[in-house]
Amino acid sequence: MPTRRERLRAATEQLTRAGVPSPEVDARALLLHALNVSPTALVTGGDLPVTPAEEATLSALLARRAAREPLQYLLGPLEWGGVLLAADPRALVPRPETEWLLHLSLRALAGVTAPRVLDVGTGTGALALGIRAARPDARVTATDVSEGTLTLARENARRNGLDVTILHADLLDGVPGVFDVIVSNPPYLPDADRTGASPEVEHDPTLALYSGPDGLDIARRLAAGATAALVPGGRLLLELDPRNVRTLAHDLDTAGWAVTVHADLTGRERFVDATRP
Repeated sequence: MPTRRERLRAATEQLTRAGVPSPEVDARALLLHALNVSPTALVTGGDLPVTPAEEATLSALLARRAAREPLQYLLGPLEWGGVLLAADPRALVPRPETEWLLHLSLRALAGVTAPRVLDVGTGTGALALGIRAARPDARVTATDVSEGTLTLARENARRNGLDVTILHADLLDGVPGVFDVIVSNPPYLPDADRTGASPEVEHDPTLALYSGPDGLDIARRLAAGATAALVPGGRLLLELDPRNVRTLAHDLDTAGWAVTVHADLTGRERFVDATRP
């Protein structure tokens, strides 16, 4: 039986041959998951043998990752924004940069008592649940157009024991009430990006990715309806593509909104923060 250290080396080589972008990082994550040990235990116990049961689990996981299934599908519920989220093909895998949108949303809610928040296109429920976990006084509604996606969001809400109203809706259509903050990570990639997408991205639902020639079809529809759905002075916060974020910001500014564009943690402009006129 190979040792844990030897198996990590072989797993890294397997993922490298498969073209996985971060083979050593992913191999280590899958080995830790298969062994059910901590990173420290992997280092200190590197000479221990991998048991047949552990090998069977690891081999199955590596085969799926080599087929370019997203790593998040394979590791089970993971911590994101203070909550545990399961991810699968029913919804877009929550990206690390979206945690900054959560931060911006919570900052917009500072000083608002019992805020009313709407997460449009909730996917896994990440933003809605992250806000509810950080602000127990918030009344949070989450919507999505996909019934399968909503089922996943409800599962994640139960997993975290959080009370969020989850509704089937096409953007704002039929959503009752008005809100202090509307937050969304809508589809924002230009249709041309379908060509050349990475194998991992191809596992994501296309409904959550692409949005017309410049990637702004959905965001424009959402912004057009947001005025009626927000209280005076309410905030609309969106994650977009660095290639089109300034275009939508200009559109909102022209319509009388007070607009700020924020960069993500790598310095790329990605978020629109607009205050209703």
